[in-house]
Amino acid sequence: MGGRGTGSRGQGAGGRRRRAGGAERARAERQYHIALSPGELAEHVLLCGDPDRAARVASRFDEVRFERRHREYITFTGRWEGADLSVMSTGIGPDNTEIAVIEISRVCRRPTLIRIGSCGALQERMRLGDLVISAGAVRLENTSTFFVHEGYPAVSDCEVLLALVAAAARRGHRHHVGLTATAPGFYGAQCRAVDGFPLRRPGLIGELAAQGVLNYEMETSALLTLASLRGLRAGAVCAVFAHRPSGRFIDGRDIPRVEARCIETGLEAVRVLRRMDEVKRAAGATRWTPEMRI
Repeated sequence: MGGRGTGSRGQGAGGRRRRAGGAERARAERQYHIALSPGELAEHVLLCGDPDRAARVASRFDEVRFERRHREYITFTGRWEGADLSVMSTGIGPDNTEIAVIEISRVCRRPTLIRIGSCGALQERMRLGDLVISAGAVRLENTSTFFVHEGYPAVSDCEVLLALVAAAARRGHRHHVGLTATAPGFYGAQCRAVDGFPLRRPGLIGELAAQGVLNYEMETSALLTLASLRGLRAGAVCAVFAHRPSGRFIDGRDIPRVEARCIETGLEAVRVLRRMDEVKRAAGATRWTPEMRI
């Protein structure tokens, strides 16, 4: 990650002009929604919908060097285990995720993006508090269709996927790996019946479950599609807050503990990815393979 912009150390009017010019360039490059400029974001970025969750992630950093709050996009950049790391809240939904991915890509050359979120489980065998690691996502949202064909697959980067699986296993967290369904809304789009709001497709949740889809949420397919389109590494891990087959929802007292599992898995995945990158550089390879070990 670049520095915070110390400008020129020159003295007098010339030095002041250079510093002013650097500040003007930073303002010109600052992104409209996330309010970040180049150098303010690390190469590894954890994404979450909840601004309070972003703050809880940042509380685990060894040092927070930078903080920016603009609308729902709350960003912390600091040091964690000897390297730079950022966390950003995006708010809810694929449209907010679209903004985050695009604007991040404009201020950070090759970011790795990992979503740490919450979801509803679709399979009976799953439990409240489990983690779901997305190998790919069913694109029920239409935000991504303004960029790619309807049949374009939303898939996790293989390195991020493997890092998340390794991370969950290392931490001893019960987890599942498979397909996620990303909806454009919380109620109708996820088959939640509410009096006065009839559902057009009440059987959709059963169709998805029968097709082996593991979970429902609102961001992952937009993240994976746009990251793939831009050539970025991305993946997602979500904690199960709702068990849709039984209609059960997590007890509020359990949320901090379950959320912590998801955060720990995201951080551990960053550790694994850093090691993968070190091994790749040493081998002169562009992709990590299991034979390289970590």
